[in-house]
Amino acid sequence: MFPRSASSKPGKHGTFKDVEENVLPKVKSLAFDVLYIPPIHPIGHQFRKGKNNTLNPTETDPGVPYAIGSELGGHKAILPELGTVEDFKHLINTASSMGIEIAMDLAIQCSPDHPYAKEHPEWFKVRPDGTIQYAENPPKKYQDIYPFNFESENWEALWDEWKSVMMLWAEWGVRIIRVDNPHTKSFSFWEWVIAEVQAVYPDMIFLAEAFTKPKVMQQLAKLGYTQSYTYYTWRNSKEELISYMNELTQSEQRYFMRPNFWPNTHDILPWCMQGGLEPIFLLRYFMAATLSSNYGIFGPTFEHMLNEANPGKEEYSNSEKYEIKHWDWQMENKLTHVIRTVNHLRLEIQPCSEPIISHSVQSKMRILLPI
Repeated sequence: MFPRSASSKPGKHGTFKDVEENVLPKVKSLAFDVLYIPPIHPIGHQFRKGKNNTLNPTETDPGVPYAIGSELGGHKAILPELGTVEDFKHLINTASSMGIEIAMDLAIQCSPDHPYAKEHPEWFKVRPDGTIQYAENPPKKYQDIYPFNFESENWEALWDEWKSVMMLWAEWGVRIIRVDNPHTKSFSFWEWVIAEVQAVYPDMIFLAEAFTKPKVMQQLAKLGYTQSYTYYTWRNSKEELISYMNELTQSEQRYFMRPNFWPNTHDILPWCMQGGLEPIFLLRYFMAATLSSNYGIFGPTFEHMLNEANPGKEEYSNSEKYEIKHWDWQMENKLTHVIRTVNHLRLEIQPCSEPIISHSVQSKMRILLPI
């Protein structure tokens, strides 16, 4: 969930303290053991996106958390509206006391206002006119985001800097990192940095958010990623599900892929859920939670069963990526009842007698459940 939407007061920017007061009790009540949060860093000003990804934001639009960096700092800084580093550490400790871990989102990109863009222009691709090339995923354009050039002549300093970011987060107490679009970065970098971080923090979990080609997704897993996003989001028919489960459990993938099933994400509202009623949410949730050892949902959007999409697109209308929401954290319905019941059952299931991975790691990896 987005911490900035954690406030109990409509129109107010949420804080880490609001997460402790409003969100953690809900996460605990639903028997989740991981709360995954999108980037919590300062947000850029140039080319800031407004509601529904408009290029004409108002003065009150908060910006996209993935447009990281401003004069206040970058990936090693905290957005002041959320709190301080000490407030975040307190959130981590409070969550831990409740049996919940905090997972952070690593987006290796920055806004035009990020200190990296000013201090290390050589880390980016530069157009003939001298401007830095912004991110594109045709037909989508991300004018507020600069991707990094991992083939830069100064690549060693770039690699070391990103390692230092992950090591700092580990010092804060983070042990789960969800990596945004890892398939668009250097494979050699991932092989190196995952080994480097886990040499010091062997319990660090890396989750690859790689909705990409099968061989690329598999290669990331072989390079060291602990868990991987999957195509479950788009597998709907009986035939598709049987075929995909056979692929994950009977092919060679079973030796290196730890699949993580997601019915929805903050980026994706799949076609099957658009306009769907309660039964489709129950069905997609139940299959994700019972077919895979790891699963996650983007909430509270999911349990509120919001299904309005932008016309012709697999994305939420009035997406939380572009605006602050206000939620009823006490809301209960049939879906929350099923989530709670299934999660309790999952927690009671013992590891198999011959686990592929060690018992200690399997116990921790048993459920990765952002809400």
